Amino acid sequence: QVQLVESGGELVQAGDSLRLSCAASGRTFSTYAMGWFRQAPGKEREFVSGSWSGGSTYYADSVKGRFTVSRDIDKNTVYLQMNKLKPEDTAVYYCAAGSILTSRVSMYDYWGQGTLVTVSS
Repeated sequence: QVQLVESGGELVQAGDSLRLSCAASGRTFSTYAMGWFRQAPGKEREFVSGSWSGGSTYYADSVKGRFTVSRDIDKNTVYLQMNKLKPEDTAVYYCAAGSILTSRVSMYDYWGQGTLVTVSS
């Protein structure tokens, strides 16, 4: 079992930066693929970024070049650094853990409760 808790979401202006954190407890998260997803009001949950313990990272085209995912193994925490935020980045952001690195929502076994990011224009 893995418990995930996201934090860092807040109201920011377009062009600002924000860093989200996902703290993991329970079974060590170093053996899991970690994904970041987001869900805007009225829309389906979508993949944002993913990382594997070996260092592989993967980004949605909509955030490539603006968002960066990283891990701190000692702190059992994964981060999502978001730069040059746009109003269309507004959503609840979730982190998830799974056995493979994929953009598919259904392939992740554990989810956090989400943290809200609001980007004003």
